[in-house]
Amino acid sequence: MNDDELATVDDLSGVLVVDDEPEVLWVLRFSLEAEGYQTFAAANGVQALAEIAEHHPKLMVLDIMMPTMDGWSVLEEMLKLPREQRPRVVIVSALASVRDRNKAAELGADAYVPKPFNVEDLLDVLRDLEAAS
Repeated sequence: MNDDELATVDDLSGVLVVDDEPEVLWVLRFSLEAEGYQTFAAANGVQALAEIAEHHPKLMVLDIMMPTMDGWSVLEEMLKLPREQRPRVVIVSALASVRDRNKAAELGADAYVPKPFNVEDLLDVLRDLEAAS
């Protein structure tokens, strides 16, 4: 790969999709890749943290209720990282109370999209976060 090709690869916005439901992972990855995003996937929080360390995604779509390590724990662990190493986070969860939304904001989440969600609305949120980065 020459320098121009490397720059093109680096310019792609990486999005980490974290959800324990295979159908949700598939739909989100398919939709994001159709929009030109490079995607990574994790089925739980432990995998998510490993993907963050390996791929340094700019954005993350994070479910809360997952086995092994839930989304709350992922957010708490991410607070230990330097700010420039943390992806912007959109929570996508069936937990949608004001308390849940406030907790997510306190733990550093940038946006909250309740399940069930409209893919186009989620893409709009991700585009806005990317533009603000």
